[in-house]
Amino acid sequence: MEPQFSLSPNPLVQYLDKPAEEFTKADIIRYIEENDIELINFRYAGGDGRLKELNFVVTSLEQLDQILSMGERVDGSSLFKHIQAGSSDLYVIPRYRTAFLNPFSEIPSLEILCSFFDKYGNPWADAPQHILHKAHQTLQERTGFKLESLGELEYYVISAQDDLFEAGDQRGYHEAEPFSKFSDFRKEAMLAIAQSGGIMKYGHSEVGNFTMDGLIYEQNEIEFNPVPVEDAADQMVVAKWILRTLAQKYGYTVTFAPKITIGKAGSGLHIHNRLMKGTGNVLVKDGHLSDIAKRFIAGMLDLSPSLTAFGNTNPTSYFRLVPHQEAPTNICWGDRNRSVLVRVPLGWRNNVNMARIANPLEKDEEVNFSEKQTVEFRCPDGSADIYLLMAGLAVAARHGLEMPSALEMAAKTYVDVDIFKTENHHRAKELEQLPASCWDSAQALARQRTIYEQYGVFSPTLIDRVMLQLKSYEDENIREQLSTHQEDLIKLVDRFFHCG
Repeated sequence: MEPQFSLSPNPLVQYLDKPAEEFTKADIIRYIEENDIELINFRYAGGDGRLKELNFVVTSLEQLDQILSMGERVDGSSLFKHIQAGSSDLYVIPRYRTAFLNPFSEIPSLEILCSFFDKYGNPWADAPQHILHKAHQTLQERTGFKLESLGELEYYVISAQDDLFEAGDQRGYHEAEPFSKFSDFRKEAMLAIAQSGGIMKYGHSEVGNFTMDGLIYEQNEIEFNPVPVEDAADQMVVAKWILRTLAQKYGYTVTFAPKITIGKAGSGLHIHNRLMKGTGNVLVKDGHLSDIAKRFIAGMLDLSPSLTAFGNTNPTSYFRLVPHQEAPTNICWGDRNRSVLVRVPLGWRNNVNMARIANPLEKDEEVNFSEKQTVEFRCPDGSADIYLLMAGLAVAARHGLEMPSALEMAAKTYVDVDIFKTENHHRAKELEQLPASCWDSAQALARQRTIYEQYGVFSPTLIDRVMLQLKSYEDENIREQLSTHQEDLIKLVDRFFHCG
């Protein structure tokens, strides 16, 4: 069947009649010319993980060709605080396949994500996006597998309290209007994300729902579909920008912070992954989880203490990673079990045509939905440096596939019970624990850094800087220190409210 682009919500894909990964400079210029685009905005994630922008008014074909070909120079020391001001210039070069129409601007504007290059014209070695590229490339070269990923983007919407049709406290999961107050906001955001190139699975309200001080706090989630890991990172960064920008339009507040108050559900950033050979998912073999999948799981478990350095990056992260909050603390894995660190969700491995049972008029066809199988890494949260986190997961995949004891580790760390139940405490004591603070996370990264630095993926200087930042919080015993000082915990929450 020939590809059909008429149903794509991305205006560029529709107009150019080709997938985004095939966009060329000539395509971008043609779209700009024929659609009266007046502004070009370069976008790139800074050291805080947020998208920055550089604006160009379109004045001529010559100028347009120049900025698309040569990019522009920026002050790296103002974007990444570890860069010295005396040698801070970086180039930002647009990646044509990321171009999308700005969904908010009244002035017709085109957005393009950029990559960083150094003064020699080489990809900047410490650029998070380039580290992800190196990690994925190394995985493919060493194992022959590609990594596809998706994120579950959880966030709270906050606005004035609505006393009509109040949802139950911490009972908001999959709630619908009128009990869900921000479902229309979520749907509008999803449409904007789709128009920007985001490939989503679905959206829904989440567990977290409460009122406090005249405000309603409603947790929502947007889950993506699996795409190549580099695209997955781009999509999540753009989606966070869209959600925040749309919230400003409506006078709402949106936060991705891991914890925003005491005793209520925190927000995670669960990452689902699958390994691909060609177009086939290799996580399933003969209807069962494959040895390749178990090796991948072992790699994630083995590196999980240090992966928190990229996925749980401020002290409030470790008030979410506590027992009984549907967030992991033990380094283990299991099927469908939400108390584990790596979860194997339902994957349609039974080959039963459920649609035929629900719809008797349909033909009874043999189905195989095992391509949908993923493995879910559950400890990251909205504070994550998304590019470095995804790079770390690519390293974990390669590590697991190269680790001689991977299958033994997978067998030893499998659990099929809720690890937080009292009767299972003996099992929990047999398992290693995730770090309890940024300080512990830095220590774990120090122990495992050579795995990330292998094959030149992460540079030693970047690992040093990540560790230094984590240690700067001096939170080694933060849970004990703040357990009886709730006002200090609230101050900490306020400090990191708009992280990521």
